[in-house]
Amino acid sequence: MNAITRLPFLGELEEGADDRFHTPEREGQRRRYRTIWISDIHLGTRGCNAAMLIDFLDNVDSDTIYLVGDIIDGWRLKKRFYWPASHNDVVWRLMKRAKRGTRVVYIPGNHDEMFRQFTGMSFGGVEIRRKAIHQTADGRKLLVLHGDEFDTIMLAHRWLAFVGDAAYTTLMRLNVVVNAVRQRMGLPYWSLSKMAKHKVKNAVSFISRFEEVVAHEAGTRGVDGVVCGHIHNAEMREIEGIEYYNDGDWVEGCTALVEHGDGQMEVLHWADEIAKRERAERAERDAKVRMAA
Repeated sequence: MNAITRLPFLGELEEGADDRFHTPEREGQRRRYRTIWISDIHLGTRGCNAAMLIDFLDNVDSDTIYLVGDIIDGWRLKKRFYWPASHNDVVWRLMKRAKRGTRVVYIPGNHDEMFRQFTGMSFGGVEIRRKAIHQTADGRKLLVLHGDEFDTIMLAHRWLAFVGDAAYTTLMRLNVVVNAVRQRMGLPYWSLSKMAKHKVKNAVSFISRFEEVVAHEAGTRGVDGVVCGHIHNAEMREIEGIEYYNDGDWVEGCTALVEHGDGQMEVLHWADEIAKRERAERAERDAKVRMAA
């Protein structure tokens, strides 16, 4: 917990968001959504793709935003303190959303479980909840929780979860190196760890079983669907009559779940969105060059 108390924003939470950013906020028109869900950011780790998340936050807006756990990686911070300016920029952007009137609901996960003791409280306009019920624009009720409650590894073999976390951290470090090289070569973001996970049969089986267990539990609670994070695998599918949504993560897939004004749900793959935007900008520049020639 000592490492957590060193985070620069904690002493100022009640004062609201600061206007000073290391990376200035983007000005201009933003896409508008009714609701946004993001999770598994893992601030405090080198694997966190803060730059891409900042780009996302600077290009979208919403009435409500759910932070669905593992926002800050307390496990990693206890071992080694790592907190670059870009991670502070992410926090201040979220705090500023709350200050502007966006409803921000924070549901801590297993990596940031130290914040679960504050359930029911509000800091800087950010509500801390153990779980939530969200009603979509078209009247469906969705249970929102992190999902570690249904992870049998976390429940039965906590020590194994920590071993797995160490192996995953090593893979994420390789992921940073791989994408640094790809960036120099002008190639888009690509997740080494995501590819590896989907190539391992046991991992694919675990993901499928996890989704089924979460959907079944949601069904027993009388809701229409469930939104979670935890397994870093963005997904939208129906399981036994229950709508299952996973908003993914910001270390591998860099995804968010959004609700449009009419209740339609969509997973945004932000690396693809950036690549699409850059192609459009290049095409516009090329068109201007041709016109000037």
